[in-house]
Amino acid sequence: MNKQLLFVKRPIGEADASTWSLETNPIPEIEEGQILIKQHYVSLDPAMRGWMNQGKSYIEPMAIGSVMRAGSVGEVVASKNSRFKVGDHVAGTGGVQQYSATDGQGFYQVDPRIAPLPTYIGALGMTGMTAYFGITEVGKIKEGDVVLVSGAAGAVGSIVGQVAKIKGCRVVGIAGGADKCSYVVDELGFDVCIDYKNENVATRLKEECPKGIDVYFDNVGGDILDIALTRLRMHARIVICGAISQYNNKLAVKGPSNYLSLLVNRATMQGMVVFDYAPRYAEGAKILGGWMAEGKIKAREDIYEGIENFPETFKRLFSGDKLGKLVLKVIED
Repeated sequence: MNKQLLFVKRPIGEADASTWSLETNPIPEIEEGQILIKQHYVSLDPAMRGWMNQGKSYIEPMAIGSVMRAGSVGEVVASKNSRFKVGDHVAGTGGVQQYSATDGQGFYQVDPRIAPLPTYIGALGMTGMTAYFGITEVGKIKEGDVVLVSGAAGAVGSIVGQVAKIKGCRVVGIAGGADKCSYVVDELGFDVCIDYKNENVATRLKEECPKGIDVYFDNVGGDILDIALTRLRMHARIVICGAISQYNNKLAVKGPSNYLSLLVNRATMQGMVVFDYAPRYAEGAKILGGWMAEGKIKAREDIYEGIENFPETFKRLFSGDKLGKLVLKVIED
């Protein structure tokens, strides 16, 4: 049987258990051209909260009654598609369910001998692609830049900062709590990390970036974005990757009041959606994989178990009760 998490109610504010319904259905029979994937892990990402909303976005909103959309990685257990054979391991968007039947579009083969399966929905998956193309293509980092990264202990931010260090930048992170800040500096190699829960971010930014910042990679939005705008250098670049502080708002999203700093400093603020770089995923994965093999990039997955625990695990994205990439194991051994 196939346990599936169905999306049944659009949340107002924070998603809770009533947002989804866990159902058990027969494992689907595949048709010609399809494959059946036994899914081992699914990815939990802040963007999933936005996919639940009705309205215009970079991707179609999820339909009520559909399987909860999510990145996934697993093993092909049946195939009527010449591109894939039984025993292949594949990653794609299989949703929060134990078995996925698909024509294979958007799925690609991965090698568990090179890296553990969760890494392919983390640093070597959409997370890594977001970080790499976001900071290099949108942020346009160059040696000597001062780079500020919010959500620095998170899945994307942790990779962004390490890529910036490899490129010769000074990197300042922002994270919540002393333990996360220690991880960001001691394990990931950031130059410094500001604890937004226990320190005055504006004051600390003045101390650590006295001449301002060249690039701000924004994962949180809200007040932190507004503070970063006050520290821009001439021709600075702001990469808008996410706004996790705003996703559960019941009222209007809080926009930046210091936006005129963009004018004064001839700076740019640009949105980044990883799907725009799909034709270059292989390129990004090869580069990141090489750096990981050389020990220049470290990645961490925070793994929880049980598809029935999805609602509680999902909350960790917004409570901050996680470190690195949040992953849920959905299949029993």
